[in-house]
Amino acid sequence: MAARTVPHAYPMSSEYEFASPSKIYDQNFGEGVSPCEILAPALYHGYYIRPRINKQLDRGTSEISLNDHKFQVFLDVCHFLPDELTVRTVDNLLEVMGQHPQKSDRHGFISREFTRTYILPLDVDPLLVRATLSHDGILSIVAPRTGKEVKARVNEVKITHQKQLEGKEEQPKEEKEKEKEKEKEKEKEKEES
Repeated sequence: MAARTVPHAYPMSSEYEFASPSKIYDQNFGEGVSPCEILAPALYHGYYIRPRINKQLDRGTSEISLNDHKFQVFLDVCHFLPDELTVRTVDNLLEVMGQHPQKSDRHGFISREFTRTYILPLDVDPLLVRATLSHDGILSIVAPRTGKEVKARVNEVKITHQKQLEGKEEQPKEEKEKEKEKEKEKEKEKEES
């Protein structure tokens, strides 16, 4: 009788088992358990190991877009209210921070806090960074690229909140005035150069 090999997608090894355990020891603790995790054994001693889908890949991720005209970041902050978020620029760094006190949910109590830092391209003016929070919890941060290097500054960015309405929202008067002032400053800088 000839020896038969059993095909399997992932080799059975101790490194693989401990790289993605089926118990909840990660940052998603307290957010509930999916049915496939309840039924999955802690250690599987068969020939085939089912690949795990990491929950972290679909939550709290950010997407960075950079082209010739703008720098843009999308960040999922659905667990935070607008007043629990802070966006600021320090030199060529963009810092996004969120923190909320302990709250009760269906599983018990939970508190969250995060800080995410992005490096701005040298031709992005930190004073022109704008942040908008959509109704579904996606923070959109946009900054136009100027094409020339800008001096480093510290700037607190005001987050505007989009409401779930049909049609286009108007910008608040304060923001329009600030944008006009910044455009005037840029024109003065160009005249001085």
